[in-house]
Amino acid sequence: MFGDRWRMSDVRKENNSYVCSRKINNMTTAHDIIKYMETLRNDEQRSVLMRFFKTAPGEYGEGDAFLGIKVPQTREVVKHVWRDCPQEEIPRLLTNEWHEVRLCGLLILVKLFENSATKRLTDDAYAIRRRDNILSLYLQYARHANNWDLVDMSAPKILGHWLTLPSHLGDRMYKQQMVDTLAVSPSLWEQRISMVCTWMTSRQGNPSWCLRYAEMHLHHPHYLMHKAVGWMLREMGKQVSMDLLRNFLIQHATEMPRTMLRYAIEKMDEEERKNWMQKG
Repeated sequence: MFGDRWRMSDVRKENNSYVCSRKINNMTTAHDIIKYMETLRNDEQRSVLMRFFKTAPGEYGEGDAFLGIKVPQTREVVKHVWRDCPQEEIPRLLTNEWHEVRLCGLLILVKLFENSATKRLTDDAYAIRRRDNILSLYLQYARHANNWDLVDMSAPKILGHWLTLPSHLGDRMYKQQMVDTLAVSPSLWEQRISMVCTWMTSRQGNPSWCLRYAEMHLHHPHYLMHKAVGWMLREMGKQVSMDLLRNFLIQHATEMPRTMLRYAIEKMDEEERKNWMQKG
């Protein structure tokens, strides 16, 4: 759903999916989950992922370690363990050396948050505390979401969703200060969280978050942030108002990195795209 249009085949197409599901159902601790995921290691796929996520020296994912597990396989694990895995076990997943295990921990947090954020529970005091606790845990370990896929599959559905809901932690200003802290962090991944989380706020009809952090990151030096800002501006235009997007471009198109501009105007017609690119 999120990220640079990355897709993987579905684990349910594999012959052993039922056997694996039976094993997963017996796991409740981080140790159990990690050991099971290590049995799914695929060295051929591991090499592909390490190249794709730029893990070579000097690249943005330098040193990241992969098992070679496809995303649908990780989601299959999450589907069977998220209800029974104690929240105190999740940090062991979030700090694990394996990329896919960290993703598993993040997706468990997503499921837990969504389970406490249904329409019926929006104003429920216990659910609000539960969501606040999950959000705090997510932010505590945010730097371990250290690649774009980990950010993109978690930030909108945890932080972004939390921004749209009641909280006991603080009001709108408190929430803004929290995201501002991420935006000015020295961590590229925390900066990306501050931008990508606005997918959810735009989806809920509020463009202010996207516009604020798009301006803050307008001159960011890294192309991953150029893509993130352009992507979120595009989504804001699609979900809220194309006129708001055009107004932003009128003010900033001449100073936007070309990748950012290209992503932002992607859903416009060809003639309009050409006009904006000539201004960039």
